[in-house]
Amino acid sequence: MKIVVGLGNPGKQYLVTRHNLGFQVVEELGKKIPSVASWSHDERLKSKVLQDQQLFLIEPQTYMNNSGLAVAKIVNFYKIPLGDLIVIHDELDLPLGKIKVKQGGGSAGHHGIESIVANLGTDDFVRVRLGIGNQISQQGEKDLAFFDASHFVLEPFLPQEKTKVKTMIAGAVDLVEYLLKNGLAETQNQFH
Repeated sequence: MKIVVGLGNPGKQYLVTRHNLGFQVVEELGKKIPSVASWSHDERLKSKVLQDQQLFLIEPQTYMNNSGLAVAKIVNFYKIPLGDLIVIHDELDLPLGKIKVKQGGGSAGHHGIESIVANLGTDDFVRVRLGIGNQISQQGEKDLAFFDASHFVLEPFLPQEKTKVKTMIAGAVDLVEYLLKNGLAETQNQFH
């Protein structure tokens, strides 16, 4: 059984923000599952869940900074090996549109990843990182002192960014499907 977790914040006010890219990718993955399964809210697991025969798609409903609570509940309840856990999240340190996949490593200040690491007691899981850029790279280094990452990630994408974002979401879906079939090493070779 594989678990693919998209990180984001529940609620309409967050729906199209930069921080909700993980949710958007798992929603698109859900559209490709050939089954009669539908999304349901599982209060016990504190998540929105779509389950297929060999795959769980998960959207934690604990808000980004507490994502680890839901992820740990799911991993522990279903006794999923960490090698079968894939977490999809936005990444400030990657240019807009860039996708990277890796296993383990630091959080780069991403509070959702920090929460997962803290609740699982390890960073040894696969992450699909979706570049959202940052105000610094868009406006120049002079804005460094004024950059507020917590505000930036909760903003919607600019109109001129939306085509690139749509392409990135489709690319992330392709990458995750490939990853599920072929494993991490082959995926890194194919997509990097």
